[in-house]
Amino acid sequence: MADKSCLTLNINNFNDFAERVKEDPAAARYEFTTTTRWQDGALAETEARGRTIATDEPEGLGGQDSAIDPVELLLASLGSCLSIGLVTQAAQRNVDFNDFEIEVTGELDLRGYLGVEDSVRPGYKNLEYTVRIDSDAAPETLREIVEAAEVGSPMHDNISNGVPIESNVQLSVPTDNGTGE
Repeated sequence: MADKSCLTLNINNFNDFAERVKEDPAAARYEFTTTTRWQDGALAETEARGRTIATDEPEGLGGQDSAIDPVELLLASLGSCLSIGLVTQAAQRNVDFNDFEIEVTGELDLRGYLGVEDSVRPGYKNLEYTVRIDSDAAPETLREIVEAAEVGSPMHDNISNGVPIESNVQLSVPTDNGTGE
């Protein structure tokens, strides 16, 4: 297996895009879309930019435990977004890591999800993460990199500050009006 390096990130592309955005702020506006399709039971598949990820519930919650749970995807989204930020911030400083990992944990009270206690919200009570970095860089430099990755992380921002959600429901209406014709 090849050695890993932060310096394999194409930081020139990143910096060129940042310069383009400074000149034309409209170039920074992106819209991401995912499509989730129900497969069976609690199993679903979500597609984004031609890539697919499956989700399922643990058996105790009615699923087959065949894939990651959606609440785990939120943890993974935060961890992977911070991971990209760490690599980007390190590469901008010409710092390399031997390795790193980010462990994200969330505390959830399932009474809200199960509908057995109205006063308990179904979402996470809190999130916490630990970044473990193996690097020859100075500890202060590593702290600066982590802080910059947090400040620039879209997922950290979305979770910390919330984001408005709007739902639209489109129903399929039977064409035979129940007459069988």
